[in-house]
Amino acid sequence: MTKESQILVTGGAGYIGSHTVLELIQQGYSPVVVDDLSNSSKESLIRVEELTGAKIPFYEIDIADSKGLASIFSSHSIDGIIHFAAFKAVGESVEKPLAYYRNNIGGLFSLLDCMDTYGVTQFVFSSSCTVYGDADDVPIPESASVSAVNPYGQTKLMSEIILRDVAQSRPNWSVSNLRYFNPVGAHPSGRIGEDPSGIPNNLMPYITQVAVGTRPFLRVFGDTYPTHDGTGVRDYIHVVDLAKGHIAALSYQKTVQGVHTFNLGTGRGSSVLDVVKAFERATGKTIPYEIVDARAGDIAEAFADTSKASEVLGWSAEFGLEEMCRDAWNWQSKNPHGYEDSSGTV
Repeated sequence: MTKESQILVTGGAGYIGSHTVLELIQQGYSPVVVDDLSNSSKESLIRVEELTGAKIPFYEIDIADSKGLASIFSSHSIDGIIHFAAFKAVGESVEKPLAYYRNNIGGLFSLLDCMDTYGVTQFVFSSSCTVYGDADDVPIPESASVSAVNPYGQTKLMSEIILRDVAQSRPNWSVSNLRYFNPVGAHPSGRIGEDPSGIPNNLMPYITQVAVGTRPFLRVFGDTYPTHDGTGVRDYIHVVDLAKGHIAALSYQKTVQGVHTFNLGTGRGSSVLDVVKAFERATGKTIPYEIVDARAGDIAEAFADTSKASEVLGWSAEFGLEEMCRDAWNWQSKNPHGYEDSSGTV
């Protein structure tokens, strides 16, 4: 696999996907994007093309469409896959588990069948720290026990197991499971960023929507956790750092086979109120908030042991929390309503 390789990026119009597509282009790869646009906007790819000067082959299909997917593999010489396409809301997964299992697992089967048919051996999987459940110790190493506690996390864990078993039966395959923690921020240009549909499920876009005036205040779920200020602690990672982690995994896979698992995070925990204060320092904006009851199932703290990614991939996060806040605000302030501001569609 050379740097001119064509890399199929499923879910490539989404938040993490679009940033990874941009990074692939900047590092000399040729991405081919598949996305059904159910939770993303093609505008993100239009802007990536503007930023890079590249033309990105794009196919609006569901990856569970085996025939449509096969036609893409037959039209392009695909050297590797980065797989983002999946439903991703924890709460929704509890309400609609069958839809999550059907989409997240079924789509993976379609991809693996095409890999077999077309001789593709390189696969980078978008996994999640949710596979650790409520970990006994922090920072959390890749060797920690896994115990997903909701259907979304279960689909990630099941996918890892499927990939492990299939790769073990195909000695020339190389698979990287990237367990990432809490992606935030946006490309420094402010042209692409996180554009959630409806009420954000994640902290940073909620903060930026309060800052831009589309929401009145931030709800902080619980302040009695055994943490330094009582609010939940998480490992926040800049989305550009995260994108670079995928390219580092692709590069590593050129010379090794088998299944490899890496945490992608900063290795530092920040509380909800830490993030609020960092945002206020970085932007000069005041974020009103109210403390409300903790959510069932939320854990007190989770942050990564990132030593394996540093030692094996030569990758580590470069951006700090205030830079994450700065870039998130740069995106939101320029795009108060997300991609709808310029495309007219969500």
